[in-house]
Amino acid sequence: MSVKLVSLTRDNWEDCANLTVNEEQKRFMASNLYSIAEVQFLPNFEAFGIDNGGKMVGFAMAGLDPDDNNYWIYRFMIDSTCQGKGYGKKGLETLVNMLKEKEGCHKIMVGFHPENTVAQKLYNAAGFVDEGIAPWGEKLACLHVR
Repeated sequence: MSVKLVSLTRDNWEDCANLTVNEEQKRFMASNLYSIAEVQFLPNFEAFGIDNGGKMVGFAMAGLDPDDNNYWIYRFMIDSTCQGKGYGKKGLETLVNMLKEKEGCHKIMVGFHPENTVAQKLYNAAGFVDEGIAPWGEKLACLHVR
């Protein structure tokens, strides 16, 4: 397994846009196409493809939220055809390590649908601690960095 984060370019953005979760998971998150559009209006955020040996297996979007000055993972997904193979764990580890290197990163926040138990298990296994429910209804988790 050779998982890395790659910046979106004119050559690979459609590969990310075409990735999708399974039918049951679709209610838990926005589509990648929506997220690729949204990140254009979030100046402190970046979108990444999760690449394994030249094949796009997932998508992530993360950055510094100016409202609370914390780093946030806004989107994280692995394509339905690639789930259950360790890409989520390795992709999240790679993303977290990149965010930890950012200046002023003291904690990393993530929000997800309260019924998304797969996401909760993934984040908890990576050291994220439950922080309750956000006013907008998502379950929050935090990874303390320093």
